[in-house]
Amino acid sequence: MRTSMLSRLGGPARHAFFAVLALVMAFPFYWMVTSALKTNDEIWASPPTLWPAAPLWGNFAAAWNEAPFARYMGNSILVAGSIVVLQIFNSGMMAYALTHMKFRLKGVFSGVILFGYMVPATAVYLPSYLVLSELNLLNTYGGLILSNCVSVFAIFLIRQAFLQVSHELVEAGEVDGASHMRILWTVLVPVTRSSFAVMALITFIDHYNNYFWPMLITKDPALQLVSAGLRSFFVEGGAYGLKWPLIMAASAFTIAPLLLVFVLAQKTIMQSVNMTAGSSKG
Repeated sequence: MRTSMLSRLGGPARHAFFAVLALVMAFPFYWMVTSALKTNDEIWASPPTLWPAAPLWGNFAAAWNEAPFARYMGNSILVAGSIVVLQIFNSGMMAYALTHMKFRLKGVFSGVILFGYMVPATAVYLPSYLVLSELNLLNTYGGLILSNCVSVFAIFLIRQAFLQVSHELVEAGEVDGASHMRILWTVLVPVTRSSFAVMALITFIDHYNNYFWPMLITKDPALQLVSAGLRSFFVEGGAYGLKWPLIMAASAFTIAPLLLVFVLAQKTIMQSVNMTAGSSKG
């Protein structure tokens, strides 16, 4: 049996390899933060410097005060967080029905779900826009949230996770008289919480950074998300190309919620992986 290159490396060499890989991946973030502390001349200096001669920590406060970034970030967190909660409920119930319930045309319905996964998101923008218009949900938080409350990707991901759970657990719950909702939220969800954490992480990042669809259905500047807010200030405001330190500073503090969500989700994922590994060994 062939072994991979990493498996042939010793422990210290493997750790060194992943440490170097982590530094390479983290370098863009380091460059962004340090550029926020520089002047324009230092950013464009040749050769570039890894650390500014005199760090300008006030660039962060200047960028925060020159545009309503608190509102932009609040909008993004509210919309993305609400979408995550709704998708957890919707994908969980849909995946449970597709994996542990019996009903007519179950196979056809599963095929429709899989087919919808292959349809590009941009292909449904026009009909979605017309539906929101008829419901008077354009230019509202409700439109931003409800138009994304169901995700074929989330249903597919959770369905695959539920397929790995033994049906005997569900049957045991049914024998004990538990309802489908109780089996779903007290048996299946705890077992597959790592998949829910992955889904929540991907969904939050996707909708926190979403740009085109929110710009299409909202015109009120007070409803702008982070991506649209950055563009409005730095491009339309004329700061693009003139205030690169402020651009870097704004980019740095607007990704802070994403890093926090990633850390929280990573902890849940690793705990679930360790529990699964321990149970398999036992």
